[in-house]
This record gives sequence, C-alpha cells and structure tokens, in this order.
Amino acid sequence: MKKNTLALTLGLSATALAAILVLPAIAQESLLPEGFGTPADTPAPKSSPTPSPSPTATPTPGSAPTNGAVPPPVTPTLDTTTVGAADEEDEEEVESGGLKYDLPPGARRLLTRIGPLTPETGGLAPDAFGVRGQYAAAIMRKTSGQFASRWGQILLRRALASAIDTPSTINGADLAAERASLLLRMGESITARRIVQSVDYDRASPRLVAAAQQVYLANADPAGMCPYVPAGLAHGDEQAWRLSAAICAGLSGEAGPAGWAVSRVRSSGRISNFDILLAERVLGATGAGRRSTTIEWDNIDRLTSWRFGMATATAIEVPEALRTSAPYYMKGWAVLAPMTGMANRVTAAPEAAARGVLSSDAYVSLLSAAASEEEPAEALAAQTDQLRGAFSLATGAERYAAMEQLWGAGGSAAQSYAAMVATARAAAALSPSTDTGGDPWQLLGSMLAGGYDANALAWVPTVSVGSRAWGVLAVGSPRALSGMSAGAVERFSDDDDSADTLRSKFLLAGLAGLGRLDANAAASAAGDLGVDLGRQTRWSRAIMAAAERREPGMVALLAATGMQGEWSKVPPYHLYYIVRALREVGLPSEARMIAAEALVRV
Repeated sequence: MKKNTLALTLGLSATALAAILVLPAIAQESLLPEGFGTPADTPAPKSSPTPSPSPTATPTPGSAPTNGAVPPPVTPTLDTTTVGAADEEDEEEVESGGLKYDLPPGARRLLTRIGPLTPETGGLAPDAFGVRGQYAAAIMRKTSGQFASRWGQILLRRALASAIDTPSTINGADLAAERASLLLRMGESITARRIVQSVDYDRASPRLVAAAQQVYLANADPAGMCPYVPAGLAHGDEQAWRLSAAICAGLSGEAGPAGWAVSRVRSSGRISNFDILLAERVLGATGAGRRSTTIEWDNIDRLTSWRFGMATATAIEVPEALRTSAPYYMKGWAVLAPMTGMANRVTAAPEAAARGVLSSDAYVSLLSAAASEEEPAEALAAQTDQLRGAFSLATGAERYAAMEQLWGAGGSAAQSYAAMVATARAAAALSPSTDTGGDPWQLLGSMLAGGYDANALAWVPTVSVGSRAWGVLAVGSPRALSGMSAGAVERFSDDDDSADTLRSKFLLAGLAGLGRLDANAAASAAGDLGVDLGRQTRWSRAIMAAAERREPGMVALLAATGMQGEWSKVPPYHLYYIVRALREVGLPSEARMIAAEALVRV
C-alpha cells in the first residue's frame, strides 16, 4: 500500500479539546461513593463485542454534530442510495479519506501492554491495575473526571498513562478507549492522545475509534481522524464520518471528492449547517474548499467537541459566552491548545492549574508568555509583576509580601489556589528565618502544591502546635512531627473556622491514614469531633481490597472516585481510606500531598 504522512500545517493546530463522556451504568451495584452514581449524561459508544485482543478489530466511531449537538452512537444502516459509476468511484475515494496507510511489520504493536509511561519514565508498574479489566473499565466509565484534589488528578493521570498489562478479560483497545475517555473528562487532551496513539489504528476496537475521533477533535487535529475514517463510515455515525472523510480528502489534495461528500452530508439534513460550515472552513485552509466561508455564532447555544476542535484548528474566535458556559473539561483543553488565543488560555489557566492540568512551572511559563506579548491586559501585567516580585525582590520579607498579594487577590477559590500553585517554587526558596508576621499556612500550602515537601519540613521549628500551618506540616512533611496526640488535634480544632470543623476532621483522617496517630489517640479525637473514620461502604471495601492486592493503579482510580466534586463534599472517612490505601501500595508521597491539600483548601 502507498504510505502517506499527514501534517496539518495550513493554520491548523495539533492540540485541543474533546469530550467522550460518561457511558451507560453498569448493571451491578455502583462502586462509587454515595452521590456519585449518576455523572453528567454525555453520549458514548457501545462496547466492543469481543473480550480478547484482536489484531484487526473493526472500529465504530464516536459522536459528532447533529443539529448542533453531539448525538449518541448508533450503528446505522449504510446509505443505499443508487449512484452512478463515477459517483461510486468518488465515494470509495472519500470513504477512505483519500488516503492510504500502511504499517511495516516491525512497527506494529501488540495489545497486551498499552501506554507511553514506563516505571523508568515515571509510570506505574505494568500490573498496577491488576487482572480484572472489565472491573477497571466499568469504574473508569462511571467516573466524572472532576476531582476535588489537584494531586489526585496528577496521580490518576500518571496511572492512566502508564504502560499497563491488558487483563485477559478485556480487549486492550477497549481498555485504552476507557482510559483516553476518562482523561478527556479530566481535561487532559494531550495525554489522552498519547493513549490513542499507543494502539495501531487498524487494531482499534469500535470503542477506541469513537474515542479517537473525540481525542483528535480535542486536540484540534482533524488530520488525526483520517486513519479511522473507513471504520467510522462502516459502523458509526455515517454523516459525521463523511464530514471527516471530506476533510481528509481535502488534506490529500482531492478537492472533488471532498466537495461531493460535504454536499451529500448537507442534503441529508442530519447535521446542522453551522457544523458543516466549520468543516468547510477547515477544507478552505487546505485549499480544497471555499476559502471565504463565514462563521457566525448567532443562535449557537453551546460548545460541542466538534465546534471546539474545528474552530480551534482554524483559529476561529469562540464567543466569550460559549467559552464561559463550556464544560469544565473544555477549559483544560483550551489551555493545552496552542491555537487558542493567548487571552483565552490565560482566562482558563487558573482553573486548569488548580485542578492539576497545568504544573506550577507550566502555569508560570504561560503567564510569562502572555505578559511578554505586546500590550498585555492591565490585570495580567499587574499579576505577572507581583509574580516576578515573588521570585526576584531583594529580601525574603518583600518576596513574601508579593506572594500574599497574589494569594489574596480575590476571585474564586480555584483562582486563589492557582495563585499558590504559581508561587510554589518561590515559596520553596524562602528562608525559614523570614518574618511572615503570622501563621504561614499559605506559604506551606504553596510549597506542597508544587511538591516541595523537604523545603516545607525546614519550617517545622517556626510553627506553633495547633496552628493551621502546623496541621499542614503534620500531614504533609516527609516525616512525622514529634508530640502528636489527641490533645494536639483538639488544639487545632479550637481555632478551626471551617464549616462543621471539616478541616479538623481532615487533619485527623490524614494523620490516621498515614499512621502518625496511634489507634487510641485517633479514637479519642474521632469521638471529640463526632466522626466515624471506620465507616464501611462498597467503595471503602473496594479501595482497601485493591490496596491488599497491591494494585496502585486501581487504588489511584478509586481514590479519585472518592474525591469527585468539591472538597466540601468529600467525607472525612474517604480521605482516611484514600491516604491509608495509597500508603499501603507504596505511594506515601502522594498520600501526604493529598492530605495537606485538603487542609489548605477547606
């Protein structure tokens, strides 16, 4: 076969957003914590019929725009309209996307181990998810992707991106699809693409083909969908895949078949004209379509993955109202998409940093790049000036004052925590001899947001037992503090101004989970605070069973399901089991960071 290499360089980006979201509920009782059994209703493809890896699995596509929405996946009857001989030839060309792909035998990969990260490159061990593949996939399907903990998201991203062995109970491509889909719901479009690209396109299952379409839309990379077009046309949303086929034909220089396919989709009336115009705009960028296509957002009430991907690929400005009302995960995709306007990326960046999509260094780099543009926004210029001062002012007191200004700048809770993420390295560089003028809990929280636990430990002599800073260090430091007792926890709770003393309950949960408080002291403190850390539920039994089986990937997944939503909604006993399970599977650092984050953010 002839081999063609695609590079979308005509104004099209290579990174953006998509959403392949929550799949139908599993038949058995939900393993998720109370209140998390019904995630947002977002369409997703049906499961692959075969449980074993197949080298030639025939895929089915995911969702695509129909009348302005992303329809649920179906298996429609192929169009049997009679066409002339010339049209049949054009249709064959369009249905292959005008492109041919071939993988040499030496480049082909097995489905027995899938993922880009190895233990040597920061990933978990190949057996991290154990041997129950359908069980893991079901939990992934039921997980929303919106977590209270930044560190919980970072750990789950690492687990999902690891090169894990495929259990015998599931098709490896199906499990890869669930991993990629969950990553998209987390806002992690780039990592989701790495998972999809870990499976050869001709070994993709129906579920993975559907996920691939959404992943490449999320990354504003229409060309990435091209290898999956034949399978999508054969088994998926025919009209949506015809539009994708038209784009791929245009990328290969076949203007005739591309235009024919677009006309056929338009005449079907099954996809809104607005979404067809977006496809034509992409074709115009390739030189195979109308270059003067005008995109008007009037009467468009929501941003779908198709609209985001196509608009971002061609640098079409999305109205602010649609960006603001877009699902939370799309804001992560927007930050990661290079073709998104810098102002829009900066607007979405605080939430992405607070959730863990952006690291501290990446967030600072983005702000610096935005501030270096000509005539940056006044608010951005002021923010970056303060951030620069936090790193470079002459004295520690001045640098600390600059950090305090950033932390107290107002706005949402996510923006406040994002400011702490941004100052993590500056906070870690501050000497413990610096006069902070009070309780430096924000300073310590900033360090731990970036993982600088050794630097935070140096501040132990400067904090008072029972203070908020002491509580953050009690669970976040690399070693246990001396003098830990039920009385110390009581002193902490005396000054606790959180609702229902939730902060004190989180402190107790973290200390007990880390084994830094003996059983008698923990029981005494629990009685004083009126909290039952030993409560048993289906979820608690599941995460502890995974810990006993030494499955860190499964523990990370179940930990994330136990922290869905906001910290105010996370029961203290969830944090106890999460910290304990992570410690038991060899992830004590992550356990400490999650516990410390809880004390900082409530």
